[in-house]
Amino acid sequence: MNILNIQNLHTFFPITGGIFSKITGYIKAVNDVSLQVNEGEIVSVVGESGCGKSTLGLTALGLTPATSGTIELVGKKIDIKNPTSWEPFRKDFQIIFQDPFTSLNPRHTIYKILSEPLLLHKIYNRKSVRNGVVDLMKHVGLSTDYLRRFPHAFSGGQRQRIAIARAIGVKPRMIV
Repeated sequence: MNILNIQNLHTFFPITGGIFSKITGYIKAVNDVSLQVNEGEIVSVVGESGCGKSTLGLTALGLTPATSGTIELVGKKIDIKNPTSWEPFRKDFQIIFQDPFTSLNPRHTIYKILSEPLLLHKIYNRKSVRNGVVDLMKHVGLSTDYLRRFPHAFSGGQRQRIAIARAIGVKPRMIV
């Protein structure tokens, strides 16, 4: 089954200059990209640094606004100009951000970081969420002794494992 279908996607960022910050051009981060991802399929986007790979992923999930094109998630067309049109798909389409140092809230414990999505998406209730968080920590090879710690107490690799646990916890159909 086709879970992501992107056709002629463009994501341009305006370049401004002058006294009145007039638009003088555009950075074409994603320029006429089309792709399909089927369930169970692994797709890699390869290219040099700065070519738009991350912007493509962020745009596909509605985290960066698209300039034009079409995006379908699980066969349903998304209104790319309406940020709320992605909301019904948030559970099924997760992202693991590149930078583990900025992707975790420094004011939240690891327990809170992992339990919030599980509660929000009703994977667990308040009584059973601790068991789910413990299972996630074990799944990514981290000790449950770390649950009351904050992100600054972890190495980059450990933070990335926490980010992976957060993404897989809601059992998504696709991870970017």
